[in-house]
Amino acid sequence: MKNIQTKITVIQPNELDIIINKLESGYIDAPSKKPNVSFISSKLEEAIDQVEDIFYFVKRHSKLPLTEIKQTVIPIIQTASEIPQFFHLFYKLQSADDYTYRHNIGVGVIATLIGKWLSLSEEDLHDLTIAATLHDIGKTKIPTEILNKPGKLTKAEYETVKKHTIYGYEILKNTQGINHEISLVALQHHEREDGKGYPFNLQGSKISYYSKIVAVADVFHAMSSNRVYHDATPFYQVIKQMNEDMFGKLDSTILMPFLQQIMNALIGHQVLLTDGKIGVIKFINPYDLLNPLVEVSDTIIDLSIQKSIQIERVLSE
Repeated sequence: MKNIQTKITVIQPNELDIIINKLESGYIDAPSKKPNVSFISSKLEEAIDQVEDIFYFVKRHSKLPLTEIKQTVIPIIQTASEIPQFFHLFYKLQSADDYTYRHNIGVGVIATLIGKWLSLSEEDLHDLTIAATLHDIGKTKIPTEILNKPGKLTKAEYETVKKHTIYGYEILKNTQGINHEISLVALQHHEREDGKGYPFNLQGSKISYYSKIVAVADVFHAMSSNRVYHDATPFYQVIKQMNEDMFGKLDSTILMPFLQQIMNALIGHQVLLTDGKIGVIKFINPYDLLNPLVEVSDTIIDLSIQKSIQIERVLSE
C-alpha cells in the first residue's frame, strides 16, 4: 500500500477574515466562474454608494464603522484588482459625479494593484487596501461647500482642506482594529520625497511605505478624473507629469514599476490620439515607456518620432 502524504495549509487569522468576508459577500465562486467586468463595474457603483453612507455616518457619529467596511467595501476592491481589464475600471471611476466617494474607491483599487505589482504579502496587501480606501476619511470634517466648490480655493480654504490629513489620522488612530501603519497613510499621503508636501514637510525615509504607494495611486486617479472645477487631464500629460515626479516628489522604486505596468497593459488597447485619430497600441519600448508604437489604419506610428502626437485618452472596452 502506497504512503499517502497529506499537505496541510495553515490559514492565518487575518487570511481567515478575508475568506469569511468574501464568502459573506458572494465573491468566492466556482474556479471556472470568475467575476466579469460588467459585474465588477456594478459592484464598484455599490461600493461608491456605501462609501458615501460611511462618510455621512462618520460625520454624524465621529467614529468609523470598520466591520461594515471590511465586509462590504474591501471585498469589492480586492476582487476589482483581480480583473485584467483594469483600464475599463479606471474609466468607470473617472466621473465627476460623487468624486469624493469615487476617489476613495479608485485609489483603493489602484493602490491594491500597485501592492500586487510590488509583491506585498497577503497581510500587507490587506492593510494597504484598507489604508488606501480610507486615506481621505478626514474629509468628513471639512465643510461640504469647500470640498464641492466649483472653482479655485482661496488660501484659507486650501489650508482648511489640508487639515483632512490630521483629521483622518485622528479618526483612524481611535478606531479599534486599525493599526498604526494604516493610520499613517491618512496623515502622510500628501507628503513628498523632497519635503515639499504636507502636513509636516516630511522627506524620504520619514514617510511610511504604504503612504508612498497611496501617494502614487492618489495622484494618478486625481489627475485622471473629471472634477467639478476641471476636466480630467489627458492621459499623456498624466503619465508625463508622473514620470517627471520620479526623482523628487514620488518614490521612484514605486513609481517606475507602476508606470511600466500601466504602459505595458496598454498593448492591444484602443486609444484616442491628440490628432483626433483612434489607434491601437502595438509595442511599448522599455527604454521609452511614454512613446509607444501605435497602429492607425494599418499604419504604424512611432510616437517617439512623431513628437506632435500623444495619447489623449485610453478608450473603454
